[in-house]
Amino acid sequence: MNVSIKVERKGMGIFMSTKYLIATVVETIIKVVIIAAVIVFVFRGATQAYEFGYRVFADQPVSASGGRTITVSVEESASLKEIARMLEERGLIEDANLFMMQELLSAYHGKIIPGIYDLSTDMTAGQMLEIMATPVAQETDSAQSTSTPVAGEAQDTEGEQGTEPVGEEVPQDGGEQPESGE
Repeated sequence: MNVSIKVERKGMGIFMSTKYLIATVVETIIKVVIIAAVIVFVFRGATQAYEFGYRVFADQPVSASGGRTITVSVEESASLKEIARMLEERGLIEDANLFMMQELLSAYHGKIIPGIYDLSTDMTAGQMLEIMATPVAQETDSAQSTSTPVAGEAQDTEGEQGTEPVGEEVPQDGGEQPESGE
């Protein structure tokens, strides 16, 4: 009788060790898959963070040359997020979040002045921020000259931008053509 009991126990031992072996293999496979997924996740996150950081400091325009000029209006109540989204929708910047980060890190943080601006797709975000944050003394001069139009003044202000009445958005191709009164 002892012999048959030993055989049964031995048979169960083999069964238990096979079950244990399969469980160990499955557990190891799951651990390897989880570790691989974490490595891929960390690598992709690091790559995206590097690319975003590079773009923040590279500060490249949307178009290298021959950009189009677009007139935009910044309201007094507009938040930075709204301004960034507007610039992205108009094609002046590629990424609103990137623009907000560039503004945060720039010397112009919180200094955007409400007004109407002529911005171009060949400007960098830094150049746009500089324009929108710098008070322009010429605005008062051009506003006075447009409020009292004189026939001879059109030739004097030929190169100035912003002398035409401006709506919410005025896309312009290349340079402005003054109205000819010749």
